[in-house]
Amino acid sequence: MKEIGGYFQLEHLYGAEYHQDLLRLNLGRTALVYTLQTLHVKKLYLPRFVCDSVTSACRQTENLEILWYSIREDFTPILPDSIEADAWIYLINYYGQLPDDTIRSLKEKYHRIIADYTHCFFRRPARGIPTLYSCRKYFGLPDGAYLSLPETPDDFYQLPLDQSKYRMSHILGRYEQSASDFYSSMLETAHSFYDEPVKQMSPLTQNLLHGIDYTSAMRQRNENYDVIAQLLEDRNPLKLHREDGPFVYPFYHPDARVLKKELAKQHIFVPTYWNNVIEELPADTLEWDYASHIMPLPIDQRYTAEDIRYVAETLKKLL
Repeated sequence: MKEIGGYFQLEHLYGAEYHQDLLRLNLGRTALVYTLQTLHVKKLYLPRFVCDSVTSACRQTENLEILWYSIREDFTPILPDSIEADAWIYLINYYGQLPDDTIRSLKEKYHRIIADYTHCFFRRPARGIPTLYSCRKYFGLPDGAYLSLPETPDDFYQLPLDQSKYRMSHILGRYEQSASDFYSSMLETAHSFYDEPVKQMSPLTQNLLHGIDYTSAMRQRNENYDVIAQLLEDRNPLKLHREDGPFVYPFYHPDARVLKKELAKQHIFVPTYWNNVIEELPADTLEWDYASHIMPLPIDQRYTAEDIRYVAETLKKLL
C-alpha cells in the first residue's frame, strides 16, 4: 500500500535526461557485462590501454576469449586488416579523441564494434553501434550508466532495480566538507562495484539525472577546456581536439607523478587512470607511457574559468 503523509523524501525532479531514449543500468561495468551477454560475444578484441573494471567485466563473461590490441599516439586502434567473423572490437573513445568519421569507418570495415563513451558523455551514439556511457564520471552521482543497443532485449525490464541510498555519503559529504574527509568512503563505494550484478538504474540516480542542467554543464566544460588549452597547449606534446562537453584536459609530462604530488599540496587533485596498466605492462609500451604520464586535469562544470586559470598557472610554475 502506498504511504501517504509523514515526512518528506527527496523531491521528484522533472527535467529531461540527456540520454532519455537509452537503456538505463546501474554501472558502466555491468552495462558491458549485459552487452556481452546480450550479443553472445565469444571473442573480443580489447585494447591494452584499459582499466581493470573493463577487464574484470570481460572475465566475468563465460567462455569469452580476449584478443589484445595496441593504440597509436593519436589514440586510434592498431588492428589487423581483418578479424574473425565471430569477433567483436571494444573501442574506447579516449578523452573523446576519436571523431565520428573514424568510428563509422571502423564500423564499415570490421562490422562488430562496441563503443565505450565513458570519456564523452555528450556524444550521441553512432547508428548501429552498441555504446556505453558512465554517469558518475561526469556528474555528482553515486552510479548509473546508459547503454545504446540496436534493439531492447526482451528481458531488460525484468532486471532488478538498483538502490543507491547507501552510496551517497561521499557525494553529500563533499558538498558541505572537503574531499579528503570522505575520500575513504568514496574508495569503499568504488570497490563495492566489482561485486555488483547487472541491474537497472536506481530510481534515485534516475531522479537526480532529471535535475541536471546539461546545457550549462556542457557550456562550462567547453569554456574551461578552451581556457586551459590556450594556456598549456604550447607545453603539451599531445595533439588534441576539443570534444563538445569534454571530460578532462589530458596534459602529458614525463614528470607527471611528481607534478601531481605538488599540485595536491595546492589542493588541486589530479587522478591516475589505469594504474593496472602501469603495474602490468612493460615501461617501453605506449600504453604504460600514457597511463604514467598523462595528467587528466579537471575542467568540469564545478569550476569557473578563473578556477581553471589558477590550475594552469600553478602547473606552469611547477614546470
